[in-house]
Amino acid sequence: MSATPLALEIVDLRVEYPMADGTAFVAVDGVSVSIAPGEIHALVGESGAGKTTVGNAVMGLLEAPGRVTGGAMRIAGVVVDPATGRAPGIEPGRDIGAIFQDPMTSLNPLFTVESQITETLRHHLGMDRRQSSAKALDLLRAVGIPEPERRLRAYPHQLSGGQRQRVVIAAALSCNPRLLVADEPTTALDVSIQSQILKLLRGLADDRGLGILLVTHNMGVVAEIADRVTIMHRGVAVESGPVVEVLDAPRHDYARSLIGAVPRIDVTLPRFAVPGEEAEAAEGARAELRRRAGEQTGAAEGELLRVEDLVVDYRGRGGSFRAVDGVGFSVRAGEVFGLVGESGCGKTTIANAIAGLVKPTAGRVLHRGRPIAAAGTRRPLQMIFQDPYSSLNARMRVGATLVEPILFYRLAASAREAAEDAALLLEAVGLERTAVERYPHAFSGGQRQRISIARALSARPSLLICDEPTSSLDVSIQAQILNLLKDLRDATGLTLLLISHDLAVIRQMCDRVAVMKAGRIVEEAPTETLFGAPTHAYTRELLSLVPSPRPKRRTA
Repeated sequence: MSATPLALEIVDLRVEYPMADGTAFVAVDGVSVSIAPGEIHALVGESGAGKTTVGNAVMGLLEAPGRVTGGAMRIAGVVVDPATGRAPGIEPGRDIGAIFQDPMTSLNPLFTVESQITETLRHHLGMDRRQSSAKALDLLRAVGIPEPERRLRAYPHQLSGGQRQRVVIAAALSCNPRLLVADEPTTALDVSIQSQILKLLRGLADDRGLGILLVTHNMGVVAEIADRVTIMHRGVAVESGPVVEVLDAPRHDYARSLIGAVPRIDVTLPRFAVPGEEAEAAEGARAELRRRAGEQTGAAEGELLRVEDLVVDYRGRGGSFRAVDGVGFSVRAGEVFGLVGESGCGKTTIANAIAGLVKPTAGRVLHRGRPIAAAGTRRPLQMIFQDPYSSLNARMRVGATLVEPILFYRLAASAREAAEDAALLLEAVGLERTAVERYPHAFSGGQRQRISIARALSARPSLLICDEPTSSLDVSIQAQILNLLKDLRDATGLTLLLISHDLAVIRQMCDRVAVMKAGRIVEEAPTETLFGAPTHAYTRELLSLVPSPRPKRRTA
């Protein structure tokens, strides 16, 4: 009796991208991965480590001019042609399912959920319209979408983020694939939706015997559902093995530093461990910012921000929707105040109302006792947005982006002085002064977020509103950004309003925390109190859903 073939077997994979000078950039160098049926194998690493390139090579989706130049690959025991990513009898979409990071871009906004799932069924399995519609409905039920009959006729924009990701999973499973490639399937999802998606993936592996290649930067996700893990660094697999062994006792220095950078929810640490060193000029630049802050405001004390009975309604054709319902809280100068809750609870709407980007229906926002709409209150309130790619003007050099608010608010006597301030800010956020000459596309996601922070600081704010500033960044870049925000708070006395769905980040960063549900604050307390002894049932539920970085020991 022959043994069941592996769902995926990769041996010494090498992927290169030819350069204009005739050399080649090696994106993946000698990586080997094996996945048995029913097994989840996680690929982990920083941005640029090569993990997504491995997934794309498996699916035959390498973008030109990238090419596989070495190694061998088998899917369900069938040899794959490395040049094309194709194998006889193995067809992407039918035998290999794919779940991508952003469900909104994975689905066509012009077609209903039903049409997008049934298209795959008709093309690969030859089903007629009636058969494919019935199968699509069964798939939506299988992935746990509420009211599947109604959701089947909906368009992607009419679903929540978690529901859209479930639709993507349903489509990936439609032809009963032998292998599923999941590329960051829970990034930017709140903790409750993430928990649902992880349970669904684990259940698919256990119940269907589905092999899953999970590409992620979230160590909590790896510990929660993966059986094996491979840690990649600069295209090389530096450590690989069972999750329990690798996460509990990593052998490689890089693996230890990467695991050490994961925010902990069980205890507050003074600083995040970061792989690598920071720019030497950063500390000197921050010392100068500290000196300027002391000259400008002295030792700021007392209440900086007060939100009173805030109500925000959104009106549309179908009536009005109350996004924020009577919220009130205060933030003291120099503290980090956290707002947490699920997607749609009203966190970002509150941030936009404070920043003056949304007009409240009722209530007041006061900055140092003055209404937010009063003259002179705009500059002290600046915002860092979630997406570093869309928050910067792609047509402006970084220097011009930073100089613009300095000149607008007349914070420098001349354009030359403003340019010097811009260069100082770049050093303060850990970048080189020469970055002023470059455009945003020349930087990585983490570097762009540093530029966004420098852009917010250029107006010399007293309050920095941070809306999910690290949710799309890998763990080491996240650690650098959070350390940076801590350093800037210590250096300048800056006050932070930190909005996040990542409770581990909130635990490490905040002095006080407010928990939101359905537009209301259900609990507010000092951080240690809230995480140590939460009083509200909803808070306890959220904390129970956070994936632990301690791996689960699975029984056979």
